[in-house]
Amino acid sequence: MRRAGVLLLGQRARLRWVHLILGGALFMPFWLVGTVVVAPFDDGRSAFGGDLGTQFAAYAVGLPLAAVVSLFPLTRPMSVAAARALCGVAADRFAEGPARGRSDRARTAGWFVLHLGAGALVSGATLAVPPFAASLLLLPFWAGLRASAAAEFWALDRTWVRWACLPAGLLMLLGLAAVAAATGAFLAGRAQRLLGPSPADRLLAAERRAAELAVRNRLARELHDSVGHALSAVTLQASAARRVLDSGSARDREFVREALAAIEETTRRTVGELDSVLGLLRRGDDEAELAGPGLGALDALVRGGGPRVALTVTGDLERVPEAVSREAYRIVQEGLTNAARYAGGARVTARLALHGEELEITMENPLTGGPPVARPDGGRGLLGMGERARLLGGTVQAGPAEDVWRLAVRLPVAGGPARKGGAR
Repeated sequence: MRRAGVLLLGQRARLRWVHLILGGALFMPFWLVGTVVVAPFDDGRSAFGGDLGTQFAAYAVGLPLAAVVSLFPLTRPMSVAAARALCGVAADRFAEGPARGRSDRARTAGWFVLHLGAGALVSGATLAVPPFAASLLLLPFWAGLRASAAAEFWALDRTWVRWACLPAGLLMLLGLAAVAAATGAFLAGRAQRLLGPSPADRLLAAERRAAELAVRNRLARELHDSVGHALSAVTLQASAARRVLDSGSARDREFVREALAAIEETTRRTVGELDSVLGLLRRGDDEAELAGPGLGALDALVRGGGPRVALTVTGDLERVPEAVSREAYRIVQEGLTNAARYAGGARVTARLALHGEELEITMENPLTGGPPVARPDGGRGLLGMGERARLLGGTVQAGPAEDVWRLAVRLPVAGGPARKGGAR
């Protein structure tokens, strides 16, 4: 009994009933147009004053009109929103956006007509059956109602017929609930087939997910390079300052002052970059252009690396396009991060040279530690630099050369298709 009650009047059944009534309400304008069409064939009477056949004729005229209206682009998004909220079908089973192809439009039209047609019938029954069933339930107890309802019939004083109205009224209400639940379940079963994604919808969704993943990966690279470099630089400078202070040499105070200034500048710059990236994440704007520092901020980056970083620039870096400048800055930043991690405080040289339509970045540091490799705990220094270079059609070479570790990056600065290349 409890299971039957849930099936007939549970939350899901009630929501589906509301969905059907919504369809009936949407069908009303089409039915009214149908009454105007059938009125000349019924002695000029409208369906409101006509018999049941006239009303069903208006119903039959309204269904094709609903099919025509279903071809509008907003029909499928509105139908999906209503079905997702009220039909009890998983949200990922529905297509997104307007119907695009002929097949999608036909399926949408089929759903729209089915929803409105079934909803109109159930809505009509919902309006008509409960009052009649309530009258049956009251007839055994209300003599005045019996007299007004059917004086000739009740004059026979058939007591058993009078009391038979009680179960008849209850059965009518249960039958209405059963019809609404069955119709709602039928529509829910057809929702995925008629409103579900087509192969074209699935391809579009896959492309959208790929674009979103690319943006998230880019944000992850920005955070990795910015925060990773800041932490490495701050750790190196703080460690060097502590060693100098422990030595107690007064002549090294200037070095400590420089190290603390580098820490201050690095942290201030990194907080600004972090605010920029997190601002994009808060807005959720997947197509926003990620603004970040470019080659114009190299001097501040090198100062943050401390006195052991030497930078040499050849050519006018202002000619470098903004996108290339931004990625080149991140590559230099990641190179300094790797050097701080593996060079053991040795001198690091960075050279940037603009030759014609190509920007060349070279960084070297002594091989005092192991080579910078992709770590299993999430380090992606060389991989990240390779990804940035490939996006611009450039190349990355990294490895030992004589007694130094050398990073050599070539980035095209002119427009045109990307050239094949990658990290080696």
